[in-house]
Amino acid sequence: MRQKGEGYGFIVPAALVLLFVTIYPLVYVFWLSLHRKHLIFQISRFSGLENYLFLLQDERFLRALWNTIYFTVVSVGLELTLGLLFALVLQGAFATRGVVRALVLLPWALPTVVSARMWEWMYNTDFGIINYLLGVDVNWLGSPFWALNAAIVMDVWKTTPFVALILMAGLQVIPRELYQSAMVDGAGSLYIFLRITLPMLKPVILVALLFRTIDAFRVFDAIYVLTGGGPANTTETLSIYAYKVLFQTLQFGYGSAIAMVVFLCVGFISVFYVRLLSR
Repeated sequence: MRQKGEGYGFIVPAALVLLFVTIYPLVYVFWLSLHRKHLIFQISRFSGLENYLFLLQDERFLRALWNTIYFTVVSVGLELTLGLLFALVLQGAFATRGVVRALVLLPWALPTVVSARMWEWMYNTDFGIINYLLGVDVNWLGSPFWALNAAIVMDVWKTTPFVALILMAGLQVIPRELYQSAMVDGAGSLYIFLRITLPMLKPVILVALLFRTIDAFRVFDAIYVLTGGGPANTTETLSIYAYKVLFQTLQFGYGSAIAMVVFLCVGFISVFYVRLLSR
């Protein structure tokens, strides 16, 4: 009983910090989302679910939601595919494996803002190296079609090493005896990959997907540096839209409602992956 009391003594300080750092702001943001609060016009009144009902009619919000979903699905899908490929290659034994692993991880080590600024220069219509190498004259960040896809390419370049690192760790713990037994039985490389490697990697793949999906759904800095949500809001995500509503137009009530939608979506994604992991 005494040990149990000592355990509570260690937990309570952490719980109090969590309460004030996480739970209180969350409750306060939800309370704000139930108000029509506009600092410019000195408006502050309780409006119930009015902000949430307006979200369903707000074309800009629906476009931001679609952009966020598109960005998340495409970028995470590419990162998982490329990350698995790199993990399998780097798992092999070759002379410069340590150097290659360090080089592969370099994009992930760079701050996102630095990476985004670097890619912004590479995408430059007049002086960018991408147009020079491809021999084209494409306005990558000024075109409504290309801008979001250009941001996806930048995000895939930066975060694929993170996925590869997690998958490499998963490959390390797969018993070598399974591969040896399969080869003795005459199994080919594709059969071994589909029947041994992928099933054994499933928990690790789900962990990688959990982290990357949540991070991609909340994307802000990469797109904000590259396009600022433009051109004409065609690359605006939920996080960028919430930021603009909250801090540029000072609509704290409606901006809080958008932030709550982001939180609920991230929570749903987390629960979904955790349930898959538990199975």
